[in-house]
Amino acid sequence: MNKERLFLGSCFALIATSVCFAVIGAIMGPLKEQFALSNEQVGYIAGASLWGFTISIFVLGPLCDVLGMRNLLRFALICHAAGAMTMIFANGYWMLFAGALILAMGNGTVEAACNPLVATVYADQKTKKLNQFHVWFPGGIVIGGVSCFLLDRFGLDNWQIKLGLILLPTLVYGVLFVGQRFPVTERVQSGLSFGQMVQATLARPLFLILLACMAITASLELGPNRWVPAVLEAGGIAGILVLAYINGLMAILRFFAGPVVHRLSPTGILVSSAVLSGVGLYWLSYAETSAMAFAAATVFAVGVCYFWPTMLGVTSERVPKSGALGLALIGGMGMLAVGLVTAPQMGKLADKSLHTRLLENPQESIAALEQVVAIYPPLAATAVEPFKSEIEGAIDQVRSVLAAAADGALPDNTAGAMRAAVGNAPKGEAAEAVVKAVKGVLGPADNYGGRMSFRYVAPFSIVIIVVFGVLYLRDRAGGGYKAETLNTEK
Repeated sequence: MNKERLFLGSCFALIATSVCFAVIGAIMGPLKEQFALSNEQVGYIAGASLWGFTISIFVLGPLCDVLGMRNLLRFALICHAAGAMTMIFANGYWMLFAGALILAMGNGTVEAACNPLVATVYADQKTKKLNQFHVWFPGGIVIGGVSCFLLDRFGLDNWQIKLGLILLPTLVYGVLFVGQRFPVTERVQSGLSFGQMVQATLARPLFLILLACMAITASLELGPNRWVPAVLEAGGIAGILVLAYINGLMAILRFFAGPVVHRLSPTGILVSSAVLSGVGLYWLSYAETSAMAFAAATVFAVGVCYFWPTMLGVTSERVPKSGALGLALIGGMGMLAVGLVTAPQMGKLADKSLHTRLLENPQESIAALEQVVAIYPPLAATAVEPFKSEIEGAIDQVRSVLAAAADGALPDNTAGAMRAAVGNAPKGEAAEAVVKAVKGVLGPADNYGGRMSFRYVAPFSIVIIVVFGVLYLRDRAGGGYKAETLNTEK
């Protein structure tokens, strides 16, 4: 068994997972414009790319011992390739949703296979190696985010090309795992039965506490991370660079400081992380300049940096009999909470706050939309199909809003009509001027709505500060943090 190659393949599999995360975050704005989607719809696409993770990790994680790590990783590779292609050739919301869901199933399978693989291969240094392995989640986001930024700078700002980036690390980890011998899990080596693993997992109060806390830690980390590019770019800030900075800092801290930090107290680290993540996220909700965004992002990154690997490490060290099932449930709970609740609800809150901001000066929105119905129709008449139908559809949406706003009140679909006008604009300088006017109204409101969604999530950090604080104090009273071990000599 080649431990180093297995670990390297696991790292590239995680890079594929995190590039998915970065790319979908980077294309949320273009998807809104091209398909005239609401923030809530985009939130569900972003959410599907997370909670689909839960489907595969909940189903396949407990069966890791039966199916084998090799077969799980083959399935992950198929999902990464098929999901990316489905989204690339999508013709609307539901294909985008399905592609994101398939990608997420690949992501969850990577987590289901690679976490127990790393924990088994490096049984004597789990927390350290899990931290080094999970360097490549933020590291992959940096790779994906910077790649998307460079594509934009070189005029290749096509969301389909960006989705193609996912296929590159997928190919690499597929090659690295070919012909390799995989170990059985630590649970199997110790002679612990499947029933004993289930009982040790679900009947242990500490595990159930960690499970609930994982929903919050993941929501604080991944929920806002999902929205950073779209929210900040709507306010004229290079959001994809802020996202790359956040995850680059996280990768550096996990790689260089992680092994040292975790010699102290994992529960103490979780308390500190909860405090900093809440402060950083709340500060980010006030970021209206690049300087403030990067300053807040620094605090936020330091705060969320150790959440995911430390939660996995504490689970594996304090509830070792939970085995692959425990790691699967912990990871799955994090993605389930973010995908089904946090990401969509942040989108819904953003839509509500966005509309509230538009209502502060309805005449500004009406004036911008009146330019659409004045300039677009003659240009649509000279367009060819299918662009002509798309332009006319945008005009119809704008007219519907203007008709409903005749009494001065803006209907709920105002932002959707604006996005349709931007995403389906005809060619020509006159139309470009109209798009600029519409964006001048929509962008600041969209930015405000997104920042308000950050502000709603931040207070959840208080809950885990209390819980982790109690665990830390109990550890100190008992002589310090102690890891439990399994006898694998059987």
